[in-house]
Amino acid sequence: METPTPVGGRRVAGEDPVKREQILDGAKTIFMGTNFDAASMSDVAREAGVSKGTLYVYFQNKEDLFAALIERERGRFVASIRNALTERDGVEDALLHFGTTFCRHLTSGDVICSMRSVLGVIDRMPGLAHRFFSSPSNVRAVLQEYLDRQVAAGTLIIDDTDLAARQFIELSSGTYFKLRLFGDMKEMPPLEEIQRVIKSAVHVFMSAYRGEPPK
Repeated sequence: METPTPVGGRRVAGEDPVKREQILDGAKTIFMGTNFDAASMSDVAREAGVSKGTLYVYFQNKEDLFAALIERERGRFVASIRNALTERDGVEDALLHFGTTFCRHLTSGDVICSMRSVLGVIDRMPGLAHRFFSSPSNVRAVLQEYLDRQVAAGTLIIDDTDLAARQFIELSSGTYFKLRLFGDMKEMPPLEEIQRVIKSAVHVFMSAYRGEPPK
């Protein structure tokens, strides 16, 4: 879809990227401070410093706004997780950095708050849950692409890289995600503890999938 060309130096309503980001920043403050049901479009408009009329030019409703916010945050995280893999030379170091970045993100206050909001309305708003949990460029896909490259290079021997990516992600989350989600752990685990868990995850993963050393 082509972006409408500004006429007379002015953008078409709803097409100003700066204004859109301003609204999403305001929405993030509101949604992260309360649950989905309690947040209102009026709250978002006030926090973003725009009128409700302007808000509805950019987003049809609260569900659309929340989904757009999640997609933006996910996109930023996927970019960072891709860098976590590509900026490391060795597989073990890359997986360690990937797992640490992933676990810290998954147990962060913003993500836990978002998860709880979506789970709280999943029966009434299954479409929101679908948009939240599905993405063509998610973390698993990024990891699978990396594993495919390592298999091609002979560094790893994996028959099913999709399964292997799922396994490593589960190993990386440890038990912390569930503990945080259900309120048994009030704060993010310390970095040192996360790294201890991820190092163990990398050890288990490499024990299963390490390629043959060059002769």
